[in-house]
Amino acid sequence: MRNDVYSLSNRDNQQEDGGHMLLSFTLENWMSFRDQVTFSMIAGRERQHREHVFPLKKFRTSVLPFAAIYGGNASGKSNFFKALNFVHTFVSEGTQSDALIPVEPNRLDKKSQTAPSSFSTTLLVNNCIFEYSFSTTSKMILEEKLVEVLSDSEKVLFVRRKGKITFDKKVDNEFMHFAFRGTRDNQLFLTNSVSQKVDTFKPVYLWFKNMTFISPNARFRPFNRFMNENDPLSAAMSSLLKNLDTGISHLGGEKVDVEMLSFSPLLIDDINKTLGEDGSLTLMDAESKERYIFSRKDGRLLARKLVAYHTTTDGTEIRFTLGQESDGTLRMIDLLPAFLNLTSDSEPSVYIIDEIDRSLHTQLTRKLISNYLSTCSPNASHQLLITTHDVMLMDQDLLRRDEMWITERDPLGNSTLISFSEFQDVRYDKDIRKSYLQGRLGGVPKLLADNTCYKLAEESGEHYETKKI
Repeated sequence: MRNDVYSLSNRDNQQEDGGHMLLSFTLENWMSFRDQVTFSMIAGRERQHREHVFPLKKFRTSVLPFAAIYGGNASGKSNFFKALNFVHTFVSEGTQSDALIPVEPNRLDKKSQTAPSSFSTTLLVNNCIFEYSFSTTSKMILEEKLVEVLSDSEKVLFVRRKGKITFDKKVDNEFMHFAFRGTRDNQLFLTNSVSQKVDTFKPVYLWFKNMTFISPNARFRPFNRFMNENDPLSAAMSSLLKNLDTGISHLGGEKVDVEMLSFSPLLIDDINKTLGEDGSLTLMDAESKERYIFSRKDGRLLARKLVAYHTTTDGTEIRFTLGQESDGTLRMIDLLPAFLNLTSDSEPSVYIIDEIDRSLHTQLTRKLISNYLSTCSPNASHQLLITTHDVMLMDQDLLRRDEMWITERDPLGNSTLISFSEFQDVRYDKDIRKSYLQGRLGGVPKLLADNTCYKLAEESGEHYETKKI
């Protein structure tokens, strides 16, 4: 029997709406998020920046192309990023047969320590909306569910509970049950069904797999493309780096002796044994910040490293290693490929960037975001979600209120998440930066100062002028 009779990738009315977007994400009992919170990319009733809104006519709603999450240190911003990344990795890569599920429940509440963690993602794929959810401990999946959200109803495609599964009649067949019997307790059925060549749910799986996460210390992986001057990405990157006043005229590659690299001999030997003739491998030396690409030609292991060229005062070029570039320039090299994809006609994609402002000047960060937003239209379905400390981005001339969110941690260590659009006194013409910095909206550090602090300062010989916040 064919296992793709009911295919999510071949549906009616696909010409109406977009194809690949995050609509909402709900989590519960994950790190500092003890209680259930929901983040939404569904547009509210805001009047400003209507050009940002992407309409889903079939579902009589609209989606936002951008969201920024603000908050103080340890308020939960990065934990939210990690939750999304956990779901992405768990779905796309799965687990080994004897491995624990890398779930991280709240540790400050005794009941939560042994309770399951739950996640629910509502997504748009192939012009259809699905809600995929699961609840898990470190040892096993307790519940897993995939629902198709129709314009006026819902259809449960499958639901897994207590080691059993039921399917909607349109997808229920012998091969589906065979695939489930081969699904381990520590494995998602969605993941295993794809590995078993069940194509029915593959578009949902690919939606998660194609998400792109960029952490503060992440490095752009396919930097080998920068070494090829004929690659469109290389030319575009060089142009942007020049326009952004980095001093770089263009990027390039330089051959290096494999035996002279600082990587351990065991690692080089492992690469030499496993790398095929047509394959390539990229590595970064964390200490020197150099990035290398390994390849094989005629049985010989070769290596090249990424370098930057600057123009001197007499018009000639001089080579710089990446270790000689500033942290801000390196951060731009890592971020710009994402923004090039977001502002191009490439396949729709969802990018999540944690601490986008790390090592970047505030005007540069704002320029990257404003350039992206200027390309958003009803015909484009890219999305960008960021976390940031940069209050200069908290500007209604740049963003809608429903595109701005705050994380805050209560006295018990529990993180909450709220949209600016939920604050009644945040008018469309209000300077919300001032209210935010005054602590009226939450999300700022709670700085504690008492006489003990002043006494310690006097004893140490240090004197500070202080102001109440």
